[in-house]
Amino acid sequence: MNPLIIFPAIDLKGGQVVRLAEGDMARATVYGDDPAAQARAFAEAGADHLHVVDLDGAFAGRAVNAGAIEAIVAAFPGRVQVGGGIRERAAIERWLALGVARVVIGTAALDHPDLVREAAAAYPDRIVVAVDARDGFVATKGWADVSEVRVVDLAMRFADAGVAALLFTDVGRDGLLKGCNVAATQALAHATPIPVIASGGVAGIEDIEALVAAREGIAEGGIEGVITGRALYDGRLDLGEALRVVRG
Repeated sequence: MNPLIIFPAIDLKGGQVVRLAEGDMARATVYGDDPAAQARAFAEAGADHLHVVDLDGAFAGRAVNAGAIEAIVAAFPGRVQVGGGIRERAAIERWLALGVARVVIGTAALDHPDLVREAAAAYPDRIVVAVDARDGFVATKGWADVSEVRVVDLAMRFADAGVAALLFTDVGRDGLLKGCNVAATQALAHATPIPVIASGGVAGIEDIEALVAAREGIAEGGIEGVITGRALYDGRLDLGEALRVVRG
């Protein structure tokens, strides 16, 4: 079994590195104004993966912080996955052509599932479906809306589509340091053959250890990785220590 992947998060709003509380754009904490420098810092700490979100793009439905993302990709020597407002095939192709390793599709996965299927067929292992949840139901449009579709039902729509992973975020915990929803992540990993990436609420090294333990006994797919943001920025989680835990 491959080690659990740690994805440090760089969320972009107005070109700055921020973290939101529960996905609320009005509750943003700014952590820096040089996203490329932040990417380099994560690389120097040992990270070989990054998760980047264009928060403005998630609401606009198109790339807004493209310049900052391009700078991150140029600065970071590892694999970068990008999400936020990616709702057209042309946008997917543009990011992949710029060197992005994986593209994360959220709202469009619910509204236009054929886009996900076509992209996953054209770009194997490079399309991630974001399954964002509020109380078990899928949240869309930058988490501003909540659908009537259950998380597991959305995930299973793509079970045979060839997507690289499901990015599962418990919106009610995101940015609040309440602890990762390990049980829900594990349940989703059990329910689908697609690898699951956990996100939302990571508060410290205990969450990383719990996710490593939760991987045991999951036959298919499993828990591939975890995204962490605020815990890193606030110093509650040491990236080097987290990487040592997952790499044994």
